[in-house]
Amino acid sequence: MRQLLVFSLAATLGACVAGAPPEIATPAPELPQQFAYQGDATINASVADLLPSEDPAYQTLSNAALANGPSLAEALSRVEAARAGARRSGAERLPLLGLDGAVIGTRINPNQFGDGAAAGGFIDTEQVSYGANLVASWDADVFGRLKAQERAALARVDTASASANAVRIALLAEIAGSVTDWRVLEARGASIKSDVDAASQLAALAKKREDAGIAPGFDRVRAEAAASASRSRLAGLQSERVRIVGRLITLTGQSAADVNAALASDGKALSPAAAPAAPAALPSDLLTNRPDVLAAASELTATDADLAAAARARFPRLTLSGVLGLLAFNPADLLDEESIIGTLTAGVAAPLLDFGRIEAEIDGAAANKKIAFAAYRGAVFQALGDAEAAYGLIEASDAEAELAMQEQRELERAARLAGTRFRAGLSNFLEVLEARRAADASGERAAAAIGRAHRARILLWQALGGDSSSAPEG
Repeated sequence: MRQLLVFSLAATLGACVAGAPPEIATPAPELPQQFAYQGDATINASVADLLPSEDPAYQTLSNAALANGPSLAEALSRVEAARAGARRSGAERLPLLGLDGAVIGTRINPNQFGDGAAAGGFIDTEQVSYGANLVASWDADVFGRLKAQERAALARVDTASASANAVRIALLAEIAGSVTDWRVLEARGASIKSDVDAASQLAALAKKREDAGIAPGFDRVRAEAAASASRSRLAGLQSERVRIVGRLITLTGQSAADVNAALASDGKALSPAAAPAAPAALPSDLLTNRPDVLAAASELTATDADLAAAARARFPRLTLSGVLGLLAFNPADLLDEESIIGTLTAGVAAPLLDFGRIEAEIDGAAANKKIAFAAYRGAVFQALGDAEAAYGLIEASDAEAELAMQEQRELERAARLAGTRFRAGLSNFLEVLEARRAADASGERAAAAIGRAHRARILLWQALGGDSSSAPEG
């Protein structure tokens, strides 16, 4: 025992000579005090209000995605796998107990004990032994290598959980955007149908004037061409509809019939007045609300623990083990007191000459920590950029939507004036047709601009890290 302690002390001192693990600086990223396009703090706005939560199509599809979405199910399974890994790492720090039993038959050559051993007959050449053992072993983890590995595993549970939340937020945002795009298509379709009706009426009027001999056939042809152009745009919307349906099938794990049934429900018409105000937030909020930032921070913690575990591999390992069993050469004697056997062992193992293996592991763990820190900084500034862009996009899209609606009102007024002038004989039919075409096209542009304004709210919701209250109950 004295010699074992001396060897352990020498190995420990030898490992300590190798020095401490490298220090990897991980300073906190410096964020601005406020966003450049800050929401109005005087308006009581909520992050959850940025989603179309009252739209029945969004409610149905988001609930289906949270319950059956393939991407979310995969992310949640990764959380389960990380938790299993953490349980395994924690169990490694506890003793290991095992039970075994064996029946062993042995036949020996007595001549190995001398030429006269076989002739003397005092050696039994065949033996059968019966045994049962209770085996225990425990890594004392004096220097904390196993504890560091457990910390890394627990941090990766947080990483997987935050990543799953990021998938959930992205899923809800994508569904909200798809539902918004569908409502925009409905508004565009209604505007184009109005275009078709107006162009058809002009074509009918032109035909009457042609039949009466007071207008050339060219007016009718131009009016019919305008009606055909509107019908072509109306038919083109179907390709956008099927793309939205296909995307929602992938996101929700539902059939096309179920997705179409959900989208067929009546939703609130999109308008600038219905667009919620942008809530005020601070850049520092991103560090606690954005799941991708939280995932990157947890991964940084895990790599720090990995580095500690790699460094502790240079120190000795103290292992305690013991065996308590029964051994007999006759089954009837197995439970006798004389059959009880036992062994108690204390072992120390330390690296002496590994030709740089452990140092290479430490260097690799240090590099992984640098990578994780760079990824964390990237996630932080990605979040900052997303939020800045989303706030600015709301401001720009609101201005665009307002101007598009103003343009629509002015072109509608111009179309009415052109009709009045035409009936008074002050303008020709071509002027009426062009004014009507411009007014009709402005309605579709206004609907698209309003849709972009609502889409900008969804991007801001995602950029700010979402909100737990916005997740429908599944």
